[in-house]
Amino acid sequence: MLTARELLAMNIVRLRREKGWSQEDLALEAGLHRTFVAHVERQARNISIDNIERLANALQVSIHILLLP
Repeated sequence: MLTARELLAMNIVRLRREKGWSQEDLALEAGLHRTFVAHVERQARNISIDNIERLANALQVSIHILLLP
């Protein structure tokens, strides 16, 4: 069973790549720093619900999509 952090990271990477975006592109769209996005994708950083919402909005998906298996 995957952890929420693993699911979040996998879904962010998948959705970002589907859009053809770099980590920097996603960070700019979400109003976050590129290294923050990189840390989230590598599961090296805990993320607040506010930043999950920012990433979901940038990726144009509902928050729950980022946590689906």
